[in-house]
Amino acid sequence: MSELTPARLGLRDVVRVGGDGLRTRPLRVFLSALGIAIGIAAMTAVVGISTSSRADLDRMLEALGTDLLTVAPGSTMFGEDATLPDESVAMIARIGPVTRVAATGKVPDTKAYRTDRVPAAQSGGISVQAAHLDLLGTVGATVAHGTWLNAATERYPAVVLGATTAQRLGITAADGGTQVYIGGRWFTVIGLLDPVPLASELDNAALIGWPAAKEYLGFDGHPTTVYTRSRDDAVEAVRGVLAATANPEKPNEVKVSRPSDALAARQATDRAFTGLLLGLGAVALLVGGVGVANTMVISVLERRAEIGLRRSLGATRGQIRLQFLAESLLLSALGGVGGVLLGTAVTAIYASTREWPTVVPPWAMAGGVAATLVIGAVAGLYPAMRAARLAPTEALATP
Repeated sequence: MSELTPARLGLRDVVRVGGDGLRTRPLRVFLSALGIAIGIAAMTAVVGISTSSRADLDRMLEALGTDLLTVAPGSTMFGEDATLPDESVAMIARIGPVTRVAATGKVPDTKAYRTDRVPAAQSGGISVQAAHLDLLGTVGATVAHGTWLNAATERYPAVVLGATTAQRLGITAADGGTQVYIGGRWFTVIGLLDPVPLASELDNAALIGWPAAKEYLGFDGHPTTVYTRSRDDAVEAVRGVLAATANPEKPNEVKVSRPSDALAARQATDRAFTGLLLGLGAVALLVGGVGVANTMVISVLERRAEIGLRRSLGATRGQIRLQFLAESLLLSALGGVGGVLLGTAVTAIYASTREWPTVVPPWAMAGGVAATLVIGAVAGLYPAMRAARLAPTEALATP
């Protein structure tokens, strides 16, 4: 008599047999899959939120441009504060690739107050600065309420408040009737600015016209910050000559910076923080894998009779091993898919609250599912081998 050849299990049969094992213990399966899902959701959400933040930053830089350079006085060799020459703005404007130039000049020992009753020491960190008329277009600022300075108002006691300054002074609108107390006299508020991402120092400033600052506040006319815009292909070249152009006699006393570099540095910091959170998500995923392994070991112990019956009916050790390994993979895949969906939902909700674009990289979703399959394979390998080693008589004899 010829020996019978065991029937081979196809992929559909393996999935069906593995799924039947999971359906018999729904609560335990749910809790085990939840452990996997939490780890994957944490990792997906961390990557998604970080990527969405970078996408928002890239969108902001694209809108604002990376061609803005600032020139400011540094320190002398004796450690004292240096100054820029009055002619520095005109000299910088003569640089060929420079397309726009504007400046602000800080009015020393002058603060802005809501009323003349506020003690001088309670200035709230608000600075008073003279500003050129084309400052807004150069730095990419916008007016939230009212208007910006013009050729008429720059000569009179009129002021435009930065976003933080307006908030600290409790001013929400520029209706022409609101005044603030600056340098011992009243200035009419004609405008409020939106936050300026590339020139955040303007958020804490009260901006008045250059001629008015000289006439009413004794401003000496020295610029303290010069903002320039250049052609994109010549930014680095312009950066290299700005110090010598602004102050030919003492270029070492000039500081040149690129505001967009600070935003890029913040992006690099976000990447480091993202790496830390990914590590925490990996720990959660490992804990979920231990839960899957525990579930599968208990399943083998509880189903010894089933294993013995299948073995006595002709199932091979390989088929038993494949059955329990398929259960582990299905359980992990269930948690992985659920975790990716949950992480994507968390990313979308958080991004919407910050008005960011929702971006979840495809590699993060595919990697999350792949990671769960690896965890499932590792977690299910020992229980599957243990089930396969059970002899039919031993398994059927178990009460």
